Amino acid sequence: MASRPPRSTWATVLLLAPFAFLGGMAADRLAFGASGNEVYRQLDVFTRVLSYIENNYVEEVGEKQLIQGAIKGMVGTLDPHTQFMPPEIFKDLKVDTSGEFGGLGIELTNRVLLKNGAKMEALVVVAPIDDTPASRAGVKAGDVILKIDGEPTADMDLVTAISRLRGPAGSKVILTISRESFAEPRDLILVRDHIRIVSVEGGLHDGYGYIKIKNFQESTDRYLRRALDELRKENKGELKGLVLDLRNNPGGLLEQAVKVSDRFLAGGLTIVTTKGRGGRHAEEDKSHERDTEPPYPMIVLVNGGSASASEIVAGALQDHGRAVIMGLPTFGKGSVQTLIELEDGSGLKLTIARYYTPKGRSIQEKGIQPDVVVRTGESGGPREVDLRNHFRSEGGPADSKVAPTRAEPVEAKASTGGDKGEDELLQTALDYLHTWQVFKSPASGSPSRTPSSVKTR
Repeated sequence: MASRPPRSTWATVLLLAPFAFLGGMAADRLAFGASGNEVYRQLDVFTRVLSYIENNYVEEVGEKQLIQGAIKGMVGTLDPHTQFMPPEIFKDLKVDTSGEFGGLGIELTNRVLLKNGAKMEALVVVAPIDDTPASRAGVKAGDVILKIDGEPTADMDLVTAISRLRGPAGSKVILTISRESFAEPRDLILVRDHIRIVSVEGGLHDGYGYIKIKNFQESTDRYLRRALDELRKENKGELKGLVLDLRNNPGGLLEQAVKVSDRFLAGGLTIVTTKGRGGRHAEEDKSHERDTEPPYPMIVLVNGGSASASEIVAGALQDHGRAVIMGLPTFGKGSVQTLIELEDGSGLKLTIARYYTPKGRSIQEKGIQPDVVVRTGESGGPREVDLRNHFRSEGGPADSKVAPTRAEPVEAKASTGGDKGEDELLQTALDYLHTWQVFKSPASGSPSRTPSSVKTR
């Protein structure tokens, strides 16, 4: 594995660890001379506009407001995951990676929608986090938030919207929501809570383990190991198999995604590769022999709310034939962000690279395609392909490695949270594990890579 400079764990939010891109910045400075004159001309235009506004605008405007507005406008021309955050919001983001924060528990994005033939940018729910005020109030993936406490969100940027949803535990917020099944928008009253997300939970089903990872926080791998050990203790022996549930997991820390993948892979295998501009600064994370789980049968559950770090885990286990991926295509976020803290305490989340699965696949736009597609009846939330200014999928040999799904989709009515007894997708996975010998590879004990179909109850 390539060496990395020391870093704080919060600096790898949503995907991915920062790597040494400073060398690239130095190279860019050398090239700056060729285009420097044009850059300075544009900066001169900017300072003139700033001066005109400061001296002649009908109302007095603070310099800080103007500069931050200019930065937000500049960042807004880039991909949807690059964001500028004022100090108070950046502080909250750093706290989020510990799994504790005050708010509602909603993963949001901006999505371009068609309304009466015209395009509009809307605030859309990617997924509510399990056991939070949002999930308890009935917020669903794909919901469009039209207003927050009566304030329209049509012209509200994502960072501002998130700050509006934050607040002290016990305080109320009213969300005006549009949903395909609603005849007209409805108001939902939610009570903010001090949210402490337990990122890993588990259960035992007749000797088969079930582990749900809600997101990838600082201690997710440690909690995963503890949960697996507890299941073995409860089972009084090794597990017969495992269902790893990554549905509605929006991602988190790359470091933890790599460790979770490593736990299920033999040593020396590639987990994920990241590449910067023009293929520069490539880094490869590999698995280790230590603390690897036994090669029991394994199924990973995914859906459209499985994004970012979740897709890294699913892609690594799929490419190495370690697990059958079951459910619906994932979100399709194949880019790498790093967090940069600026002098005034504000922050820049900057997209610096793309990531690739062990077989060289970029899942940008397409997502991870399940080996077994299971139609669950859940409403489809937004995908990366729906986001404004998203990166296009790369063509070429890497994309040809994405195997088409040849199975007829399995129909099931599934609940992605709550009572596991009502979760038919989980039951479908357990049925697969019970009949594993029918479709496993005799040589390795791993599943066949040919997608299969199964009858559900």
